[in-house]
Amino acid sequence: MDAQLTALRQAAGVGEENSSDNMSSFARNISAMLERTEYRRCDKGEDLEDIYRLRYKSYRLSDMVPENPAHIVHDELDEAVNCSKFGIYIDGILVSTLRIHHACADTPQSPSTTVYGDILRPMLSAGAHFADPSRFAADPDWSKVYPQIPYLTLRLAGMACFYFDAPYCLSTIRPEHAGFYRRIYCSEQIGELRDYPGLNYKVVLYRANVAAIRERSFSRFPFFRSTPMEQRMLFETPGAGELAPLTILPTAKYFREAA
Repeated sequence: MDAQLTALRQAAGVGEENSSDNMSSFARNISAMLERTEYRRCDKGEDLEDIYRLRYKSYRLSDMVPENPAHIVHDELDEAVNCSKFGIYIDGILVSTLRIHHACADTPQSPSTTVYGDILRPMLSAGAHFADPSRFAADPDWSKVYPQIPYLTLRLAGMACFYFDAPYCLSTIRPEHAGFYRRIYCSEQIGELRDYPGLNYKVVLYRANVAAIRERSFSRFPFFRSTPMEQRMLFETPGAGELAPLTILPTAKYFREAA
């Protein structure tokens, strides 16, 4: 058994600093919550309507968007071919949502390229590509119960970077949220304060270097780890006649169990 665990540990790339004995209480708490978490890719039906309504509920609380009679937040970027929309569930309850665009020369559409096209489109034309997470929204009632929600949700952004082999992760965010992205992702600001269509506030553009922070992130936040299978289930486009998985369970625990 020890030999099997050692082999699995080496395959997973888990170091001593990520063992359960050395895991911080902060990381342990989030890892425990991950056991109760599931991700759903929402492309149609009631799940999709639920995340649009959750966006509205979350954003209206802080007057981020104007009122609308439908009580949903939705835009044309939700329909882009390079967009994946997710619901995050704890114990079967929708608690947050995130969408992710993979922006490249062939599919440049994304929130960041919409607002900062003068900065980003020349990079895309030169061969760069990015993961661009946006529309993060958490249920304000459940956020009081589960402060771990931002980490459980933004874990998807890292998995997108790994699946698409994207060297950078973009963040078009409110200036007051920049401290979180600098602290967690070592993000650097590359775009100045600008208006974002449909929002009642201005945004700034930040960029994280995925390769530069990968091992540091895994060491500090082992719950960010994932298997290639989980990444494929979340982001791979099903072939003709194939059905996408209805729900995806996080795989970070397999790295922890191998430690």
